[in-house]
Amino acid sequence: MDRIQSNRLAWFSGVFVLLLLKMMLLRLFIFDEVLWGRLLADAVSLLALMSFLELIVPTRRKPVVYWVFNLIVSVILFASAIYHVYFGSIPTYTALSGLGQVHQVRGSISTLIEPLHFVFFADVVVMAVMWIVNRVRSRKRTDYGFRMKSYGYSGSRERKPGWKLGMAAVLILGFVLSGWIIRKDWGIENELVRAEHMGFVNYQVAAVLKNSQENRALAAGNLQDTTRKVEELKESYPYRDGKNAKDKPEYFASGRGKNLIVVQMESLQNFPIHQSLDGQVLTPVMNSLAEEGLYFPYVYQQIGQGNTSDAEFMSNTSIYPLGSVAMSTGFGNRELPSLPKLLGGEGYVSNTFHVNDVSFWDRSKMYPALGFDHYYDKPSYTNDHFNEFGASDEEMYRVGLEKFMNLHRENKLFYGQFVSVSSHSPFSVPDSFSKIKIPEGLKGTQLGNYLNSVNYSDYALGRLIESLKQNGLWDDTVLVVYGDHFGINPNDTDASLITSTLGVPYHDQVSRFNIPLLVRIPGMEKGLTVEQTGGQLDILPTVANIMGVSLKEENFTAFGNDLLNIDRNVVGMRYYLPTGSFFNNEVMFVPGDGFDDGTAVSLKTLEPVTDISRYRDDYDYILKLMKLSDEYVKLLPKRAP
Repeated sequence: MDRIQSNRLAWFSGVFVLLLLKMMLLRLFIFDEVLWGRLLADAVSLLALMSFLELIVPTRRKPVVYWVFNLIVSVILFASAIYHVYFGSIPTYTALSGLGQVHQVRGSISTLIEPLHFVFFADVVVMAVMWIVNRVRSRKRTDYGFRMKSYGYSGSRERKPGWKLGMAAVLILGFVLSGWIIRKDWGIENELVRAEHMGFVNYQVAAVLKNSQENRALAAGNLQDTTRKVEELKESYPYRDGKNAKDKPEYFASGRGKNLIVVQMESLQNFPIHQSLDGQVLTPVMNSLAEEGLYFPYVYQQIGQGNTSDAEFMSNTSIYPLGSVAMSTGFGNRELPSLPKLLGGEGYVSNTFHVNDVSFWDRSKMYPALGFDHYYDKPSYTNDHFNEFGASDEEMYRVGLEKFMNLHRENKLFYGQFVSVSSHSPFSVPDSFSKIKIPEGLKGTQLGNYLNSVNYSDYALGRLIESLKQNGLWDDTVLVVYGDHFGINPNDTDASLITSTLGVPYHDQVSRFNIPLLVRIPGMEKGLTVEQTGGQLDILPTVANIMGVSLKEENFTAFGNDLLNIDRNVVGMRYYLPTGSFFNNEVMFVPGDGFDDGTAVSLKTLEPVTDISRYRDDYDYILKLMKLSDEYVKLLPKRAP
C-alpha cells in the first residue's frame, strides 16, 4: 500500500473510530451500558455513511468535509443525550420540527446539561486549537491548517481505482447489513429497545421507512371504516360491569346551563395535593376543590412530543398524540372534532388564554382547528415579568375574568381555557410573588423551587376563584383543574428526597406521571374522591357528561372514557414511556422487547408486580387502540385555510 492510500485509510479510519466512540458514549448516557454485540449496528451504519462520503466528496475537500461531518454528528448525539434526559426517549428526525421552540424554554433545557455531555466535542476542540496554532505559525498556508500533500489529498494525484472500488464494496456491505438489522428488529414496539438493537442511525432510517409505510396504508384508508373499527374495539373492552350499568349516566347534565372554565396547570403532579412543608399547606385552594368537588387522584399524563400543547390537544379532542410530532404542528390544519365545537352547538363562546406568543408550538394553527372563537396571547397582558414567558398566572386570570364578564353581560355562556405557566421549569418564582418560606436545606434545589412554584400557582388559582365569587359567576361555573405533565425530573431530584421532605411515597415513574384532576360542580353538597384510573384523554368525555352533552348522540369518536361511568379502565402512554406502556386499575405496565419481558408496578403500593400474565389483554388492546387513534387523526380532512 503506497503512502497516499495509507493516508486515506488513516483519515477514514480515524474519523470512523472517533464517531464510533461517540456512539458508544451515547449508549452509556441512554442505556447505562455498552453491549458490545450491539455495536455492530452502529459500526455498519457508520461505515455506510462514511464510504458514501468518500465516494462523492472531491479529494481536496475531504479533510474539511470529514471534520464538518464529525461536528454535525457530535451536535446530533449531544442533543440526543440531553433530549433523553428530559423525555426519556430517543429523538427521531421528526423532533427537528420542535427546534424552533428551544429558545422559548432555554431556561428549562440548560438545567439538563451536565459537563460530561460536552465530551462529544473534545476532539473538535483539540482540532480547533491545532488549526489556530498552525495558522499562527504560518500565515502562508491556505489549506485550512493541514498539509494536504503530506496526507495524499493534494488533488494532483488521482485516486487509484482500487480504493474507489473498495469504498463501493464497504458501502454495499454496510447498506445490506443495516437493512438486515432493521428488518430483524422491525416488529419491536418499544422505541428504546428498538433503538438499542438497531443503533442510532438505523433507528432513524427505520423511522423514515415506518412513516412512509403508514402513509401508503392511509392512502387506501377510509375515515368511516376507521371510526367503525374504533367503536367495535371499544365495545370489546369491559369498561363497565353489566350488573352496574344504569340507564342514565352518573352526574349527567349536572353542569348543564353553566359556564365552563378549564385550568391546565403547568407541571402539576399529584403528590403536593394535601401536603405541607414545615407546617405550610402547599395547595390549600386545590385541597378545598378536592374536598368540595370531584377529585381523581389516579390520572396520568399521556402527552407526546408537544408537551403542554399536546395536553391541550388531548383534553379538547380525546385523541392520542402520535409521539412523533407535536399535534399542534402536525394536525393544526385538520378539521378536529373538539370540546369547543361540541359546546358551540349548545351556544357557548370559547376563549383560550396563554401568556406566551400564540406561535409557540403552532398554537396559532391549533386553536382555530379546535374551534376556539378567540385566543388571548402575549400582547393581551401587562407583563409583570414573572418568568421567561412573561406575565404571571394572576395577570392571565385578570384578563380572562374581564372577557368572561363581557360575555356574562351579554347573557352568553362561555367555555374558558387557561394554560398556566407560572409553575414552568426551572420553577423560578420572584421573591415578590413567593407565598411560602422554603427551608434552608431545600433552597436552590429543584424540589424546593418546584414546591414554591406550585404553591404560587395554587394561590393565583385562588385569586381567580375569589374574583368569580365577587362578580357573581362562581355559582354558574363548572371549574376543571388538571396538570399537563410532570415537573420533577428524576435526574435532578431523588425520590427519597421527596419522601423524606413530605412524608409521601414516591416512585420515579408512577408518581412522576401522576397528575391531579379536580372538578367543581355548582350545587354539589359533598365532595367525592373517584379512584378510577384515567388519563388526559378521559377529560373530554368526563366533562361532556357533566355539561350534558351526549357523545353518542353527537356521533363523537373519543378514545378516552367518562371516568364517572366506568368500572375499569386502561390508558396508553408513549414517548415518555415506550409504546405499549399503559395504566389500568391496578398497575403501570412497561414492555421490554414485547409483553413477556415487560415490568409492572402497583399504582397503590408502588411495588413491583411479578405476575403480569393477566395484563396481556390490556397490552394487546391498547396497542390496537393507539394505532386506530393514529389512523383516525391522520384521516381527518384538512380544513380550509
